[in-house]
Amino acid sequence: MERKKILLYIVAPALVLMGAASYHRIMRNRELSHQRIQKNEGTVTVTLATVENRTFRGSIPFTGTLLAVNRAELKAEVSGRITRVVVQEGDKVGAGSLLCAQDEDELLLAVQAAEAQLAQAQAQAEQAKRDNDRAQSLLEKRSVTKQSAQLAETNYNATMAMTRAAESNLGLAKSRLRKSRITSPIAGEVAKRMVQPGEVLSPGQPVFDVVDNRTLEIQADLPAEVLARIQKGMKASFHISGFDKPFEATLTQISGSVTQDGRTLHVRLEVPNTDGRLKSGLFAEGEILSEAENSRPALPASLLTAIGRDAEVFIAENNIARRRRIQLSGQEQGGWRPVEGLTPGTKVVNMGRELVVDGSKLNVTADSPIASTGN
Repeated sequence: MERKKILLYIVAPALVLMGAASYHRIMRNRELSHQRIQKNEGTVTVTLATVENRTFRGSIPFTGTLLAVNRAELKAEVSGRITRVVVQEGDKVGAGSLLCAQDEDELLLAVQAAEAQLAQAQAQAEQAKRDNDRAQSLLEKRSVTKQSAQLAETNYNATMAMTRAAESNLGLAKSRLRKSRITSPIAGEVAKRMVQPGEVLSPGQPVFDVVDNRTLEIQADLPAEVLARIQKGMKASFHISGFDKPFEATLTQISGSVTQDGRTLHVRLEVPNTDGRLKSGLFAEGEILSEAENSRPALPASLLTAIGRDAEVFIAENNIARRRRIQLSGQEQGGWRPVEGLTPGTKVVNMGRELVVDGSKLNVTADSPIASTGN
């Protein structure tokens, strides 16, 4: 009897869990089946968004590549074999941090030998100075000949010259050791590593790229005719592929002249990047925003999936879905994006659009709240 009770306590909960799982699986399959039937039969329950006239600031489009304002392309200064590399791509480094070293042991021994030679030369010079001082003192007392005093002075001058030569040799040895240790001149991160241990470097050979991504810039070329419409300090908005929200930039530099053909004006925009989300080398597409405002047809940005400069939507005509390719004529502002190819008041499928095909019959429940709030 006890065994039956134990089995009952074990089996009953298991049966309950299995039953619940089966129920949820059946309900999920029914829902998916219902959605497939709706799509195949052309009847889909959707909400609609309305194309609205929205006020947008005037803009000047641009494209460009993000670059670190502070960046360093490091090259070998001396020839030598790399004995160690202490960083990888992506590593954070501080100003003065060691990145790699060449012939380190050999050059360190050369410095030590030069230090020993200098110490020896200095000792000889000190002894020669004492001998010269004594000889000059004795010459005044006429205890030595003038020739002996001159010989002591000559020996002293020679040892001083040897000391200066030893100091120069030590300076050269230290300079070569310092140049063989490639260090970062800025704080940042290693963007590119181009060397491996054991590799023999030649002077001028590229070894590392180090970038400080905390402040980035975009260098862009604009049509020369916009020169009268732009000025330093203007704000810009741009998009990066893979990021949902736009980023901000500030126009900080306008070239003093246009290109020789008179068609292009070079500008520079600065991009704050304190959180480090953006990286040097990313392609940016955006707009410089002017103070002037104008009204343009727009849709909620969350409804649009860009395909280059275009997007595809489904408009509702007599409860029938019609595929329409539209042009995105500007960047998102305040949650809305200007569009071309649609007039204000046009109804566009919003929620449920992933189940819609061209010609689907629509069961409209209500206009999407986003169309009226812009959130």
